[in-house]
Amino acid sequence: MFSHDARRSLYELGGPEVLRIEDVDVPEPGRGEVRIRVKALGLNRAEALLRSGNYIETAQLPSSLGLEAAGVVEKVGEGVDGFAPGDAVSVVPARSMIRWPSYGELATFPAALLVKHPTSLSWEGAAAVWMQYLTAYGGLIDIGGLGRQDFVVITAASSSVGLAAIQIANKVGAIPIAVTRTSAKRQALLEAGAAYVIASAEEDLEARLKEIAGPQGVRVVFDPIGGPIFEPLTAAMSPGGILIEYGGLSPEQTPFPLFTVLSKSLMLRGYLVHEVIGDPARLEPAKAFILDGVISGSLQPVIARTFAFDQIVKAHRFLESNEQFGKIVVTV
Repeated sequence: MFSHDARRSLYELGGPEVLRIEDVDVPEPGRGEVRIRVKALGLNRAEALLRSGNYIETAQLPSSLGLEAAGVVEKVGEGVDGFAPGDAVSVVPARSMIRWPSYGELATFPAALLVKHPTSLSWEGAAAVWMQYLTAYGGLIDIGGLGRQDFVVITAASSSVGLAAIQIANKVGAIPIAVTRTSAKRQALLEAGAAYVIASAEEDLEARLKEIAGPQGVRVVFDPIGGPIFEPLTAAMSPGGILIEYGGLSPEQTPFPLFTVLSKSLMLRGYLVHEVIGDPARLEPAKAFILDGVISGSLQPVIARTFAFDQIVKAHRFLESNEQFGKIVVTV
């Protein structure tokens, strides 16, 4: 038995214009699965990478895509406990967006990836929670052990993950130093909770970090960029510090600052959010931390802009413009 669904699909790889809408039949949820009627989608850079053929998994065309959604449970499969039709839920990103795509009026996910989010969240807010906060939590808390009075550098600070990292740092009493390219977003970042803001294209990054952190140095760096920024970042780190790399946005070569790493006993750690999502022992405390923050108000998703489902090509163009401050959301 199938249900009718409109979803965004790829028949070729390329720019935002290759996304197209079509009507498809959706199979019934299988054992352990839940089908939801989607109300909102959270956009991620990973989806633009999959669409263009540059992601860690390769689309087998035709393919749908998407990692985040919020909506109402429509039907549950066999063996599912704890969810019933009518429940409001949001989705922890699946390891594979090809297997479990979210871009559609209807979407099916393993029940283990669904969360009954606080009723205080709008659909747009619920669709903007899990990727950004899980990514930031996994890097800063689970791996970095970020704590009170730690200096932490957050690059690409105006991204959804960057803003989530600023909020999480403040939640645990750390001191977030936001790094952004120009001073255009300086005031917005300060208002978002950054203790300090450095415009890397306008200021001497190493000198400013050393001025801010002083002899204590920066213990944690959270970076999705790589490239030449590695050298000033590591130069300002404290002995035994950790640099957590969760992306590779820079088109330039990333140098390995060998003697700085040796002299300070630094740790450089590659990180993907899937390592937390795929381990229940790490995912459950992450979810508890995030839900506590959402309920208390210490974690509040920042929505850059909202688009309608039939404007998703425009939404992807905005995603790739790097003009956004926070999360891009699509309503369905």
